[in-house]
Amino acid sequence: MPRKDKKINRKKHEVSSNTIAIISSIVILLGYFIFSYHYTKAKKIIAYEYMNNIFYEKETKKEKQKSITEKEELLEELPEETKQEKKTYNYLGYLEIPKIKLKKGFVSKKSHDNNVEKNIFIIDQSDYPDKEGGNFIIAAHSGSGWKAFFNNLYQLQREDQINVTYKNKKYIYKIADIYTQKKTGSIAIYRDYSKTTITLVTCTNNDDKTQTVYIAYLEQIEN
Repeated sequence: MPRKDKKINRKKHEVSSNTIAIISSIVILLGYFIFSYHYTKAKKIIAYEYMNNIFYEKETKKEKQKSITEKEELLEELPEETKQEKKTYNYLGYLEIPKIKLKKGFVSKKSHDNNVEKNIFIIDQSDYPDKEGGNFIIAAHSGSGWKAFFNNLYQLQREDQINVTYKNKKYIYKIADIYTQKKTGSIAIYRDYSKTTITLVTCTNNDDKTQTVYIAYLEQIEN
């Protein structure tokens, strides 16, 4: 009888050990599966976010490029006058004629922007306003179009005022003489050489064969 009990106990012990081993294996496999699943899932999320970021960057670049293209197309559709207003020039000073509400900047004589197709034009032989007894000579288009800066000069008369701002000073002139000349490619300037002068030149209003010259003398300088 005692021997039989020992065999039974041994069998029970063996069964318990096998069961534990099987359960342990199942738990390990299950744990590995769960870990692998979450690790793979995490990798997929990271990969998705990475691809999503790349896609977003590409889309952002596309949108930026589209925006630039649209702006360029809109700029092409703008009138030439509006395009010119968007440009900035390194102005040395400003010409202002209150009577006709003209205010326009001027650049250096040596600048490539010193051109009647872009700005009012300072003739090479002219002096800047700060030269005593000098002559500041400016030409510009009249007629129609955005570059006809002197279109309304025909409204000026003797004693009308012309102002020039240059090097933080305001030079105030008054018109002394107005005359016309035929267009020959050059101009004759009749002035008092003892006085500091500004000369404006443009095409004569409603006359494509002559040009009009406006002579004005310096009255005072304001700081």
